[in-house]
Amino acid sequence: MNVDVLLGLQWGDEGKGKIVDVLTSNYNIIARFQGGPNAGHTLEFDGIKHVLHTIPSGIFHQGVINLIGNGVVIDPVIFKKEIESISKLNVKTSELLISKKAHLILPTHKLLDAASEKAKGKEKIGSTLKGIGPTYMDKTGRNGLRVGDISSNNFEEKYNALKNKHLQILNFYDYEYDLTEIEEKWFDSLSVLKKFQHIDSEHYLHNAIKNNKKILAEGAQGTLLDIDFGSYPFVTSSNTISAGACTGLGISPRHIGDTYGIFKAYCTRVGSGPFPSELFDETGEKIGKIGNEFGATTGRPRRCGWIDIPALKYAININGVTQLMMMKADVLSGFDKIKACTHYLLNGKKIDYLPFEDNDKLIPVYKELSGWKENLMEIESLSEAPKELHKYIKWLEKELELPIKIVSVGPDRKQTFFR
Repeated sequence: MNVDVLLGLQWGDEGKGKIVDVLTSNYNIIARFQGGPNAGHTLEFDGIKHVLHTIPSGIFHQGVINLIGNGVVIDPVIFKKEIESISKLNVKTSELLISKKAHLILPTHKLLDAASEKAKGKEKIGSTLKGIGPTYMDKTGRNGLRVGDISSNNFEEKYNALKNKHLQILNFYDYEYDLTEIEEKWFDSLSVLKKFQHIDSEHYLHNAIKNNKKILAEGAQGTLLDIDFGSYPFVTSSNTISAGACTGLGISPRHIGDTYGIFKAYCTRVGSGPFPSELFDETGEKIGKIGNEFGATTGRPRRCGWIDIPALKYAININGVTQLMMMKADVLSGFDKIKACTHYLLNGKKIDYLPFEDNDKLIPVYKELSGWKENLMEIESLSEAPKELHKYIKWLEKELELPIKIVSVGPDRKQTFFR
């Protein structure tokens, strides 16, 4: 049985959590393959909003295994808060498994993150200050602590060795800090993480594939934040693309099945970095207000703009997307006209691709399409949607050369329509 992959095609915040939740009933295992608690996956059902940061978005379905893969970095403090939050809803967490090879975010990783951003001044990348980057740096530098280390006899020795290394760097930054309280909270939270089953997740998944279990690999952030292929250096610290599912879970590329690419009917971005189709006018403000565009993790307002076709094509090609899913179509209700960026102008030359450099100098070239006035959040099937929305969908399918299989018109599970 192949492993399907679900990921974002823009700068994150596309609505992946909601779609994972909607699709979970079709799968036996939901496996998160990269990122850390800088990602916030928002789900809404029965009138209640839920935000997950580390735990896979299939956790609200009983009888489905949720796995945190080796490519994920875990903050025990945030993990504990998530467990406490979902436990209040009587969610069964015994079916949550954690890879022994997933790396731990230490208290000093957060301090290093903050010190590094402060030192960059105006050149800061807009980090969420969750310690993600420094944790991945220790991982690639072969210094990190992993979940499997928690049960070792010399865990405290390993912890102190890495902590002391971090403190030396913080002294170099001349950064003031108080470690006592956050370290105490970290060790207290570690006791919650210890209660869960830590496994060799790659072996577990190999056996699951062999036994024809249906597996969905869940990504975090978005393609344009990928460490290699995103708008570097304004990116996250992991591979957010479909290839990241192989390294983040230990599965072979030959076992990848469908790749579901999720995008908004427009574009948003949190933090610094190039954003060719960003709107700085009342229209951008209106999209942000209607779409409630605030980061699920940080609460920061998201930058808003029209949909970007060259960037989407780029993301589709890199990921090998087989099906598209469009989110938040309801946010565009009320506009007489909507726009789509079809090309860029770079130094007066028309191009249809994302170049290596000068991304901040790209001038978007737009195609104007008819908008719609109807409130999509009130429809009960896509057949009730206005003809202008159907035209928009068909135009996107033609431009992107892929079918759009799901259209979302609101935050609730019920506001998700299959085509």
